[in-house]
Amino acid sequence: MDRTIKKLGSLKPGAKGRIVAIGSDTLVHDPEAAMIAERLREIGFMEDMAIEVTAESPFGRDPVSVRIDHMSIALRRREAESVLVEIERE
Repeated sequence: MDRTIKKLGSLKPGAKGRIVAIGSDTLVHDPEAAMIAERLREIGFMEDMAIEVTAESPFGRDPVSVRIDHMSIALRRREAESVLVEIERE
């Protein structure tokens, strides 16, 4: 099965998928990235959770609004870049 995995920060409004990872091996040595991943987990982000990009700012695309579970959350693009999502095929 061919899976398409992208960073949440690169997705456009309307994109849907499942979270496959929060943080990445490339960010392990970055203390700020580790804090971002921890914060995202604290507010409810978990692997295998359904996620949808609902909106983005027209000015610089920051912040991006996502829906997980029944929550809408606005994230800075840098925060969204640390979440990997398996894209839903239509």
